[in-house]
Amino acid sequence: MRNSLSAFILMLASTAAFAGESHQYIIERTIPGAQNLTPAELKSISQKSRAVLESLGPEIVWQQSYVAEDKFYCVYEAPNKEIIAKHAKLGGFPADKIVEVSGIIGPQTAAQ
Repeated sequence: MRNSLSAFILMLASTAAFAGESHQYIIERTIPGAQNLTPAELKSISQKSRAVLESLGPEIVWQQSYVAEDKFYCVYEAPNKEIIAKHAKLGGFPADKIVEVSGIIGPQTAAQ
């Protein structure tokens, strides 16, 4: 099992290297009343974001977003913070904070 895990990690690393240098980022966006947005409003925001992403090309990928109180916490994969800031500017979205993910932990981390 350990060998297959090592092979999987090596495959992921080589895929990332082949695809170019990409990093994961979390973006904090303050949007007053975010928790009260309707499904139609969330769909409209998502469509606008996707349109801007398509115009920027494949190097920036929106993975998912969380709506919590007056904030959106968005997870993106991109080569740098600048392209994320450009996405925010072109889309008219706030990007109060853009931070690079330095590690990921979860329940499985305790078992390792």
